Amino acid sequence: MKQIKEEYRDKSGHELAQVCSQAALDSKAEELVILDVRGLTTFTEYFVIMNGRSTRHVQALAEAIEGTLRSKRVKASRAEGLQEGLWVLLDFDDVVVHIFYHEQRRFYDLEGLWSDAKTVDITSSPAD
Repeated sequence: MKQIKEEYRDKSGHELAQVCSQAALDSKAEELVILDVRGLTTFTEYFVIMNGRSTRHVQALAEAIEGTLRSKRVKASRAEGLQEGLWVLLDFDDVVVHIFYHEQRRFYDLEGLWSDAKTVDITSSPAD
């Protein structure tokens, strides 16, 4: 089994959320937001939420994020919804990425459900 690259072994959830965000923004993700859900849930620390313009764009965003993290030997423990492309969930343990087709995002309103979560600033390039 491959080990996580040394420079990513000790990355915090915050830093992994930034890496996911940058990969998504590089692939033209829309309305990207990072929510800090520490203390509000026990299953993750951060949500990264974004839109895609079409189901194919949603799938491409998921593939770009997974590819970026895979190159750093960080693998999603779970991925759901990739076939349909309406709502893709990538679970990286400390970070859960939600990629929505824009209409689905409005319907499920995760930001409203997790309104107690703090919004995290997105850095223009992830910290190394």
